[in-house]
Formats: sequence, structure tokens, C-alpha cells
Amino acid sequence: MDTMPMARMGPRKKKPRQMGASMASPAHDIKFRDLVLYILERKMGTTRRAFLMELARRKGFRVENELSDSVTHIVAENNSGSDVLEWLQVQNIKASSQLELLDVSWLIECIGAGKPVEMTGKHQLVARRDFSASSNPEPQKIPPLAVQKISPYACQRRTTLNNCNHIFTDAFEVLAENYEFRENEGCCLAFMRAASVLKSLPFTIISMKDTEGIPCLGDKVKCIIEEIIEDGQSSEVKAVLNDERYQSFKLFTSVFGVGLKTSEKWFRMGFRNLSNIRSDKTLKFTRMQKAGFLYYEDLVSCVTRAEAEAVSVLVNEAVWAFLPDASVTMTGGFRRGKKIGHDVDFLITSPESTEEDEQQLLPKVINLWERKGLLLYYDLMESTFEKFKLPSRKVDALDHFQKCFLILKLHHQRVDSGKSGQQEGKTWKAIRVDLVMCPYECRAYALLGWTGSRQFERDLRRYATHERKMILDNHALYDKTKRIFLKAESEEEIFAHLGLDYIDPWERNA
Repeated sequence: MDTMPMARMGPRKKKPRQMGASMASPAHDIKFRDLVLYILERKMGTTRRAFLMELARRKGFRVENELSDSVTHIVAENNSGSDVLEWLQVQNIKASSQLELLDVSWLIECIGAGKPVEMTGKHQLVARRDFSASSNPEPQKIPPLAVQKISPYACQRRTTLNNCNHIFTDAFEVLAENYEFRENEGCCLAFMRAASVLKSLPFTIISMKDTEGIPCLGDKVKCIIEEIIEDGQSSEVKAVLNDERYQSFKLFTSVFGVGLKTSEKWFRMGFRNLSNIRSDKTLKFTRMQKAGFLYYEDLVSCVTRAEAEAVSVLVNEAVWAFLPDASVTMTGGFRRGKKIGHDVDFLITSPESTEEDEQQLLPKVINLWERKGLLLYYDLMESTFEKFKLPSRKVDALDHFQKCFLILKLHHQRVDSGKSGQQEGKTWKAIRVDLVMCPYECRAYALLGWTGSRQFERDLRRYATHERKMILDNHALYDKTKRIFLKAESEEEIFAHLGLDYIDPWERNA
């Protein structure tokens, strides 16, 4: 293997989630009738919420799917009291003084004890200000585009999946990929930045006048925009798409475990398709490449959100079997709101675990899946994490946490829709999964780094270095001026340290 898979660096927005999507679950006896719980999905995710609801119900707690007047306790994760009250206000619900706002740690302790435990200060969510009496906030007025200043940094732009300029960004991404295949980093970055800034625009470019004042658009980029406006396509992009080298590299790198060096070698040897490579007896493949060929059809197809959620249940079940208090968060594109992806990434952390617990968790999970016949391939990378070591200066550096790159067997029956885009007759699909185990004190930085997108993370680190004299990576934030590491309990605190407005995951699709 010459390259390891890059961490793909996933919704609030003021469209409120439907409170309590109805879920089918078996009836459980209610033992504690004085408590009526509602688990807030915000910042927790659908799968983890469903998992906690089911566990709590098994222990005899009454857990409501929907928020109603009968609810006595709202349980939330990674939210302050103010966050919960603000969420209630957006739903146009007034919080009564009797309503308890509690951190998920209280519920986890209750589940462990099999009964309600005492609510202490560490469990209660504190509000910084009272939202309950105020009316709905007035939407923020957006200034006319003419007076808006667009930042050259993706971390200062809100980029949703609603791309108004696909015709341009698709072209730029082809050119960026071609330059990446040719290891021309400068040109690759230029087109990546151009695509990124156009994705953030709330309007479609229809004339060259619309590009005035937009950063990251060099002369070459503008020439391509102008050609597409006039002709509907770019001659350079068309040439790249028809280029034999580009087509070959695109095909070769679609195999799990194949990078640029191997692609270059195969291309120079005269290979142009995968069947000839597979049948050539003189070639030696790494374990990862062998798995890549063996499960190629599955891995090259997209992973749907339904499949990702089904994998999430598998991961939660396995992790919680060994670390019941662990937090498992789906990261990557799915955390950013994407409907499809190429793999599913999970960040695992635990507030109470020892260093030994953390080191042993992933091997235990691997062993469990092997016994169940669900593990098709794995590559476990041990932690090289050292506390108090300066963050990496490399923009794309892989982190030092223990991690495992896997291929899991996902049976169709586990997917909600009953379909997983697989060929007729097969009962399962091979799915790429990455598991990352990080120390609890690093969880905010790791979550930010593993959420992505790639360009958002590059610009976030670039901004930290050039604008704030700080070094940021997936482990920590170091202030070079004060010569101290800055602690953060949440992503919001990291943005605050950097002097940036907080940007939600689904607005980081840069």
C-alpha cells in the first residue's frame, strides 16, 4: 500500500428536526412512572439516540418519541442549557420551570444502575440566559451581495450541500484531480480553492461580472469560467476527460489501497484496465489491495445514509459491549448531511476509560466481528499519540490516534430500506469503515478534524497559522505567542479560540 485513506474531513440549521421521528420498538414495562424522558437528537445523531432510547426502555424508563407536556426530563449530549432552551424556542415551545435539562451522562449512569440516580450539578445543564419568555428570534438579515465580503478561507464561509454552481465546480474538480494525479500541488490547490469558494455562493454565476470581488479565482480559473458561460463546457476539461492517463489513474485509484505510485507503475507497464491487472501473475499486491480487488464492485458503489445508519448500529453494539459509557460519533460526509459517501467514519471516546481500556477496545471489537463472521478485512494502526507534543505543521497530516481501517459485511436485512444497492442474489454488501479511538481530552479536536471537509480543514489550519499564530491539528491547538495548549470541550470552543464564528457541520461542505 503506498497511500493510506485520507481522513475525510457530518444537521441544526434552522430547519428544526421533526421532533421524535416515530420508531418501531417492542413494548417494555414502565417501572419509573414519575419520570418521562425525551432524548434530544441535536448533536447526538439518529442512531445513538435510538440506541439510548431502547436501552432506557429496557431498564423500565418511559421515553417519549415526541416532545409533549408530559415530559419531565430532557436529556442532551454536547449541548449547554442555553442550547437546549434556544432549541425549544425555535420549536415554539416554552420551557416550564419544572422541566429538568440533563446531560446524557446522567442517563448513562441510570442505565448502568438500572434505576434513576441522583441528579447532581455535573448532570444539570446550565443556561447562560433565559430564552423561554422571549419570542422567536428575528431571522438575521443578509446584506446585499454587493457589500458582502467573501473570505478567502473556507472556515469563514458557510457552505451547504446546496451548490448553485455545479457546472463550474464539477469542471474545477476534474482539473484538480488531474493535477493531483500529476503531482502538481500548486495547480491542484488553485482549482480546489476555486471550487470551494463557488460552492459557498448563494447565487449562480451567469456572467463574468458576477465573479468580481470573489477571492481564489485566478486568471486561468476565470478563463475556464468564461469559456463555460459562452460554450457550455471547457475544452481543457473535455481534453482531460478523454486523456488516457487520467482515465487510467481514475480507474486504478478507485481500488482500495491503490495510490499514485502504484497507478504510475501500472500505467508505465502498459495496463489500462483492472481485469488485466488482476490476471497478471507477475504483480504482487498488498493485503489492502487484495481486499480492494476482492470486494471492488461493492466498495466502488456508494454507501447510502441508510447503510451508514445500519453500520452505526453495528459499531454502537460492539463498542458498548466493552465500554458502556463510550461516545460513538459518525463523522465525515454523513455528519455534514450527505446522503451518500464512499465509507463511514466513527470517532470513539470515553470519559471514564483508562489508557489500557482505550488500547484494548478496537482489538476487542475486531475479535467480536471476526467471531460473528462480519469482518472481511482490517488494518489496525496503534496509537503514536504523545501528550504535550506540538501539533503538526503539516496541513494534511494524519493524526496519531489508534485507528482501524475495515471492510465490514453488512447484511441487507439490517438496512432500514431493505435495499443496499447490491447485485441480485447477494444477501450482504462490503462496506468500508474507519474507527478512530481518541483520548477524551482530545475529543473536540478529533471530531472537528474527522468531520471535514478536506478543504475546510486545510483552510482552518491555514487560518490558525497565518492569522492567529497558532498551530491546529486533530489533537490540539497551540498558541505560539503565549506558548500554551488551549483546552476545548467542544468544537464551539475551538472556533472561539480562533476568533471565528461557529460553523455547523452541514455548513462545512467546502
